[in-house]
Amino acid sequence: MSWTAIARREHNRDVLRFPSDLKDREWALIKPLIPPARRGGRRRTTNMRSVAEAILYIASSGCQWRMLPGDFPP
Repeated sequence: MSWTAIARREHNRDVLRFPSDLKDREWALIKPLIPPARRGGRRRTTNMRSVAEAILYIASSGCQWRMLPGDFPP
């Protein structure tokens, strides 16, 4: 399979903050797999998409958790 103009546009990651960040279509596939916040407790304040992107950043770059850029949640 060769690269076409449409395929290049769909797989282009230049517009993302990091190459490991999720596009909206990718996040739509992952979002149903994340369990909802527990009932009766505090509301969830952390953005789960940012957490997933941080995990993908570590998996793709091989950096240590403490060396994550400050853009990701604690």
